[in-house]
Amino acid sequence: MLILHCPYCGVDADETELAPGGEAHLKRFGPGSSDAEFEAYLFQRENPKGVHFERWRHANGCGKWFHAARCTTTNEVFGTYSAQVTEPPRDIHDKITGKRPGWLSRWLS
Repeated sequence: MLILHCPYCGVDADETELAPGGEAHLKRFGPGSSDAEFEAYLFQRENPKGVHFERWRHANGCGKWFHAARCTTTNEVFGTYSAQVTEPPRDIHDKITGKRPGWLSRWLS
């Protein structure tokens, strides 16, 4: 079972208390964007095997959105952090790099 720590209320919540929100750190396109930009935003998502940054909502708790870094093959959670930041915190980068050398180059490309 997937258990994530809510950075807002401090609860370790299992997946039955959470609602997934898809890939984190996307550039969102809306009104005024080109058709190609909007199509890419809606339909073209990466589905990586390995470390992934996701959005989650503590639906049956505080109700707030947060981000989680986890491995999609093992469900190992590297950390959770506020949804208001534009990139993962340095300590989460360091945890991932310690266990998965070379992952950062894939994420930044």
